[in-house]
Amino acid sequence: MSDAELLLVGRVAKAHGITGELAVDIHTDVPGERFVPGAVLTARLRDRSVRPVTVSTARPHSGRLLVRFDEVPDRTAAETMRGAQLLVDVAELPPSDDPDAFYDHELEGLAAVLVDGTPVGTVSEIARGPGGELLVLKLADGTEALVPFVSAIVPEVDVKGGRVVLDPPEGLL
Repeated sequence: MSDAELLLVGRVAKAHGITGELAVDIHTDVPGERFVPGAVLTARLRDRSVRPVTVSTARPHSGRLLVRFDEVPDRTAAETMRGAQLLVDVAELPPSDDPDAFYDHELEGLAAVLVDGTPVGTVSEIARGPGGELLVLKLADGTEALVPFVSAIVPEVDVKGGRVVLDPPEGLL
């Protein structure tokens, strides 16, 4: 499976306890759907190898999820999972009912243009921080710019048209 077909939904931060439980940083708006018992995820380990893992339990803990996988029976196995990316197949994702909600993979690669049509660059990724989501733009000169993903600055997202329209305040770009 290529990277283009996989979407990040979590990252293993560390092993938790001695029974194989893992502390997972959440990278999805719907952890209750992605980390339900029986859900099969793809784990990409630090060595870039991939393997399927099946959720057996998940519970919230200090801003993370504590997840146990059927394939991770103890602390030793859990330590090998440290830093693993937890991914789902894009084809398995349901369409969004919200016209203002987008999956990261739908935004990545879109052309970024100003309101007047001037090209700015390309959306390379979506970054999440305490203040909200940011579009990471790869600019024409090879540098990057961070743009808050709010309607006042990004008034239009046209996934089918392949672009996001920006109305940045003075000095943002």
